[in-house]
Amino acid sequence: MALSRGLRCCQRAFAWLPVLIIALVVLWSYYAYVCELCLVTLSNPVEKVAYLIIFHILFVLFVWTYWKSIFTLPVQPGKKYHMSYADKERYENEERPEVQRQILAEIARKLPVYTRTGNGGIRFCDRCQLIKPDRCHHCSVCAICVLKMDHHCPWVNNCIGFSNYKFFLLFLAYSLLYCLYIAATVFKYFIKYWTGELTNGRSKFHVLFLLFVAVMFFVSLMFLFGYHCWLVSRNRSTLEAFSAPVFQNGPDKNGFNLGFVKNLQQVFGEEKKLWLLPIASSQGDGHFFPMRALCEAQNPLLANEEQWEDDGIDEEPHDSTEASSLAIERET
Repeated sequence: MALSRGLRCCQRAFAWLPVLIIALVVLWSYYAYVCELCLVTLSNPVEKVAYLIIFHILFVLFVWTYWKSIFTLPVQPGKKYHMSYADKERYENEERPEVQRQILAEIARKLPVYTRTGNGGIRFCDRCQLIKPDRCHHCSVCAICVLKMDHHCPWVNNCIGFSNYKFFLLFLAYSLLYCLYIAATVFKYFIKYWTGELTNGRSKFHVLFLLFVAVMFFVSLMFLFGYHCWLVSRNRSTLEAFSAPVFQNGPDKNGFNLGFVKNLQQVFGEEKKLWLLPIASSQGDGHFFPMRALCEAQNPLLANEEQWEDDGIDEEPHDSTEASSLAIERET
């Protein structure tokens, strides 16, 4: 017991290592830009003040969004999605998979749930003992079900989902601008140090290395940010991009796609003045999301159990273990 607790503590401490690395790089970049470039290398006072003002604005926005991405806890499904004590006992004591399936269907009929597993079963988490809302998934790292889960990000040591996806996007955007600004303003002095026009040895090292680091991070962030912009424009999460959600008529990768403007509003909200600020403004509560087809919104899948069976999607296998896997989604 003590050994397992020690291993868990080490694992949790190790999970903060990527965050510590990013923090150290950011602190060094602040020192290199402010002290070695602006205070030591620059001689024009007007240029020095302008560089410092713009840099500090971007730095504050970058740190603010990074902080919000790290410490905004992922939202879990509400109590009504959890099984009651009586339902849990009835479900666990029942050995027949078809009856377990009926129990889950009865519970889910009372909930605004419209998606299923690939085999037509109720999306049920056996670890958290709850019916999963649409777009909700279980995170094996956080050991919880996360509303509109996108992915678990080691660089923020947090699960990116409904509560902090906007902050994560802004963090990527301001990181990109931060790196671009540093690279653009440092490049002139990089050339001067490289050609020997400036000779300060200590500052030369910081300025040269600052450009390389800024360009390296800019290139990697450009691809990541571009990918997430593409996801937002189509109202998909990273998980949904790899595995399309299943609706009444089967899998549909565009099931939540409402059009470019409405897709943006779902993440950033309707008040455009809040779009660029790390302030929670996303639409809804993360439990229900408007769907592309009106008929899907008006006809929950849970009210159409027979259609899955008629289509041959939900056939019961002979082996009880295999049948149970059709009714329950077990995610790792």
